Amino acid sequence: MTPAWLLPAFVLIFAYLLGSIPFGLLLTRASGAGDLRQIGSGNIGATNVLRTGRKGLAAATLLLDLFKGAAAVLIGGWLVDGGGPMAGAMAFIGHCYPVWLRFAGGKGVATMMGVVSALHWPAGIVFAVVWLGALFGTRWSSVGGMAAAISAPVAMWAFDRIDLMPVTLALALIVLWRHRANIARLATGAEPKIGGGKASV
Repeated sequence: MTPAWLLPAFVLIFAYLLGSIPFGLLLTRASGAGDLRQIGSGNIGATNVLRTGRKGLAAATLLLDLFKGAAAVLIGGWLVDGGGPMAGAMAFIGHCYPVWLRFAGGKGVATMMGVVSALHWPAGIVFAVVWLGALFGTRWSSVGGMAAAISAPVAMWAFDRIDLMPVTLALALIVLWRHRANIARLATGAEPKIGGGKASV
Protein backbone atom coordinates (compact mmCIF):
# COMPACT_ATOMS: atom_id res chain seq x y z
CA MET A 1 0.00 0.00 0.00
CA THR A 2 1.31 3.43 -0.98
CA PRO A 3 1.95 5.70 2.03
CA ALA A 4 -0.57 8.57 2.26
CA TRP A 5 2.20 11.15 2.51
CA LEU A 6 3.97 10.11 -0.70
CA LEU A 7 1.80 11.98 -3.22
CA PRO A 8 1.69 15.26 -1.23
CA ALA A 9 5.47 15.06 -0.80
CA PHE A 10 5.90 14.49 -4.53
CA VAL A 11 3.67 17.47 -5.32
CA LEU A 12 5.68 19.77 -3.03
CA ILE A 13 9.01 18.65 -4.48
CA PHE A 14 7.69 18.92 -8.04
CA ALA A 15 6.33 22.42 -7.36
CA TYR A 16 9.65 23.55 -5.87
CA LEU A 17 11.60 22.22 -8.86
CA LEU A 18 9.15 23.82 -11.29
CA GLY A 19 9.44 27.16 -9.54
CA SER A 20 13.23 26.93 -9.44
CA ILE A 21 13.58 26.95 -13.24
CA PRO A 22 15.48 30.22 -13.90
CA PHE A 23 13.77 31.22 -17.12
CA GLY A 24 15.40 34.66 -17.24
CA LEU A 25 18.88 33.16 -16.98
CA LEU A 26 18.14 30.43 -19.52
CA LEU A 27 16.58 32.80 -22.06
CA THR A 28 19.38 35.36 -21.90
CA ARG A 29 22.00 32.66 -22.28
CA ALA A 30 20.17 31.05 -25.20
CA SER A 31 19.84 34.41 -26.97
CA GLY A 32 23.52 35.23 -26.57
CA ALA A 33 22.86 38.10 -24.16
CA GLY A 34 25.27 36.64 -21.62
CA ASP A 35 25.02 35.59 -18.00
CA LEU A 36 22.14 37.53 -16.44
CA ARG A 37 23.83 37.34 -13.05
CA GLN A 38 26.62 39.54 -14.43
CA ILE A 39 24.23 42.17 -15.81
CA GLY A 40 22.62 45.08 -13.98
CA SER A 41 21.48 43.98 -10.53
CA GLY A 42 22.43 40.34 -11.13
CA ASN A 43 18.82 39.34 -10.46
CA ILE A 44 17.27 36.58 -12.58
CA GLY A 45 13.85 38.25 -12.97
CA ALA A 46 12.19 40.08 -15.85
CA THR A 47 13.23 43.57 -14.69
CA ASN A 48 16.90 42.67 -14.98
CA VAL A 49 16.33 40.90 -18.30
CA LEU A 50 14.94 44.22 -19.54
CA ARG A 51 18.33 45.77 -18.84
CA THR A 52 19.83 43.62 -21.59
CA GLY A 53 17.77 45.67 -24.04
CA ARG A 54 15.74 42.62 -25.08
CA LYS A 55 12.14 43.61 -24.39
CA GLY A 56 10.83 40.39 -25.91
CA LEU A 57 13.00 38.31 -23.60
CA ALA A 58 11.85 40.35 -20.61
CA ALA A 59 8.20 39.79 -21.53
CA ALA A 60 8.82 36.07 -22.04
CA THR A 61 10.56 35.83 -18.67
CA LEU A 62 7.68 37.60 -16.96
CA LEU A 63 5.09 35.31 -18.53
CA LEU A 64 7.05 32.12 -17.85
CA ASP A 65 7.72 33.06 -14.23
CA LEU A 66 4.02 33.84 -13.83
CA PHE A 67 3.04 30.61 -15.56
CA LYS A 68 5.14 28.36 -13.33
CA GLY A 69 3.43 29.78 -10.24
CA ALA A 70 -0.03 29.26 -11.71
CA ALA A 71 0.84 25.81 -13.05
CA ALA A 72 2.05 24.66 -9.65
CA VAL A 73 -1.24 25.68 -8.04
CA LEU A 74 -3.35 23.98 -10.70
CA ILE A 75 -1.32 20.77 -10.81
CA GLY A 76 -1.06 20.62 -7.03
CA GLY A 77 -4.80 21.06 -6.64
CA TRP A 78 -5.45 18.43 -9.28
CA LEU A 79 -3.21 15.80 -7.70
CA VAL A 80 -3.96 16.48 -4.03
CA ASP A 81 -7.26 17.73 -2.67
CA GLY A 82 -6.57 21.20 -1.31
CA GLY A 83 -2.94 21.03 -2.41
CA GLY A 84 -2.99 24.13 -4.60
CA PRO A 85 -1.93 26.76 -2.03
CA MET A 86 1.02 24.78 -0.70
CA ALA A 87 2.16 23.81 -4.19
CA GLY A 88 2.01 27.46 -5.23
CA ALA A 89 3.99 28.47 -2.16
CA MET A 90 6.65 25.87 -2.94
CA ALA A 91 6.96 27.11 -6.53
CA PHE A 92 7.40 30.63 -5.17
CA ILE A 93 10.09 29.40 -2.75
CA GLY A 94 11.76 27.60 -5.62
CA HIS A 95 11.92 30.81 -7.64
CA CYS A 96 13.33 32.85 -4.76
CA TYR A 97 15.70 30.16 -3.52
CA PRO A 98 16.58 27.79 -6.43
CA VAL A 99 18.91 24.97 -5.51
CA TRP A 100 20.59 25.21 -8.95
CA LEU A 101 21.77 28.78 -8.25
CA ARG A 102 22.90 28.22 -4.65
CA PHE A 103 19.55 29.53 -3.46
CA ALA A 104 20.15 32.98 -5.01
CA GLY A 105 17.00 33.53 -7.07
CA GLY A 106 14.59 36.29 -7.94
CA LYS A 107 12.34 38.57 -5.93
CA GLY A 108 9.26 36.42 -6.65
CA VAL A 109 6.75 39.07 -7.76
CA ALA A 110 5.79 37.55 -11.13
CA THR A 111 5.65 34.03 -9.69
CA MET A 112 3.50 35.28 -6.81
CA MET A 113 1.13 36.87 -9.32
CA GLY A 114 0.75 33.49 -11.01
CA VAL A 115 0.07 31.80 -7.69
CA VAL A 116 -2.47 34.42 -6.59
CA SER A 117 -4.23 34.37 -9.97
CA ALA A 118 -4.58 30.59 -9.94
CA LEU A 119 -5.82 30.56 -6.35
CA HIS A 120 -8.48 33.24 -6.91
CA TRP A 121 -8.49 35.11 -10.22
CA PRO A 122 -10.19 38.32 -8.95
CA ALA A 123 -7.32 38.74 -6.49
CA GLY A 124 -4.95 38.18 -9.40
CA ILE A 125 -6.55 41.09 -11.23
CA VAL A 126 -6.13 43.30 -8.17
CA PHE A 127 -2.48 42.19 -7.97
CA ALA A 128 -1.86 43.13 -11.60
CA VAL A 129 -3.63 46.50 -11.37
CA VAL A 130 -1.76 47.47 -8.20
CA TRP A 131 1.55 46.30 -9.65
CA LEU A 132 1.17 48.28 -12.88
CA GLY A 133 -0.34 51.30 -11.14
CA ALA A 134 2.46 51.57 -8.58
CA LEU A 135 5.12 50.76 -11.17
CA PHE A 136 4.10 53.41 -13.67
CA GLY A 137 3.01 55.84 -10.98
CA THR A 138 6.40 55.87 -9.23
CA ARG A 139 8.71 54.35 -11.89
CA TRP A 140 10.21 52.24 -9.13
CA SER A 141 10.02 48.55 -10.01
CA SER A 142 10.54 47.61 -6.37
CA VAL A 143 7.61 49.74 -5.20
CA GLY A 144 5.33 48.16 -7.81
CA GLY A 145 6.31 44.66 -6.77
CA MET A 146 6.01 45.25 -3.05
CA ALA A 147 2.68 47.07 -3.37
CA ALA A 148 1.27 44.24 -5.47
CA ALA A 149 2.47 41.62 -2.98
CA ILE A 150 0.86 43.47 -0.08
CA SER A 151 -2.38 43.79 -2.05
CA ALA A 152 -2.77 39.99 -2.31
CA PRO A 153 -3.78 39.13 1.30
CA VAL A 154 -5.85 42.33 1.44
CA ALA A 155 -7.69 41.28 -1.73
CA MET A 156 -8.28 37.78 -0.34
CA TRP A 157 -9.82 39.36 2.75
CA ALA A 158 -11.96 41.71 0.63
CA PHE A 159 -13.20 38.81 -1.51
CA ASP A 160 -13.99 36.77 1.60
CA ARG A 161 -11.32 34.20 0.88
CA ILE A 162 -10.00 34.18 4.41
CA ASP A 163 -8.71 30.65 3.83
CA LEU A 164 -6.17 32.02 1.35
CA MET A 165 -4.99 34.91 3.49
CA PRO A 166 -2.28 33.00 5.43
CA VAL A 167 -0.43 31.73 2.36
CA THR A 168 -0.63 35.04 0.47
CA LEU A 169 0.45 36.95 3.58
CA ALA A 170 3.44 34.63 3.98
CA LEU A 171 4.45 35.15 0.34
CA ALA A 172 4.03 38.92 0.68
CA LEU A 173 6.34 38.97 3.69
CA ILE A 174 8.96 37.01 1.74
CA VAL A 175 8.68 39.48 -1.15
CA LEU A 176 9.27 42.34 1.29
CA TRP A 177 12.25 40.50 2.76
CA ARG A 178 13.68 39.93 -0.71
CA HIS A 179 13.34 43.68 -1.32
CA ARG A 180 15.06 44.72 1.92
CA ALA A 181 17.99 46.31 0.07
CA ASN A 182 15.55 48.24 -2.11
CA ILE A 183 13.69 49.43 0.97
CA ALA A 184 16.96 50.74 2.40
CA ARG A 185 17.71 52.62 -0.83
CA LEU A 186 14.19 54.02 -0.97
CA ALA A 187 14.65 55.35 2.56
CA THR A 188 17.81 57.19 1.54
CA GLY A 189 16.56 58.30 -1.88
CA ALA A 190 19.12 56.15 -3.67
CA GLU A 191 16.75 53.72 -5.38
CA PRO A 192 17.07 54.08 -9.18
CA LYS A 193 13.95 54.38 -11.28
CA ILE A 194 13.15 52.47 -14.45
CA GLY A 195 15.05 54.05 -17.29
CA GLY A 196 17.30 55.89 -14.88
CA GLY A 197 20.43 53.81 -15.25
CA LYS A 198 21.81 50.86 -13.33
CA ALA A 199 19.48 49.56 -10.68
CA SER A 200 19.43 46.76 -8.16
CA VAL A 201 15.81 45.76 -8.29
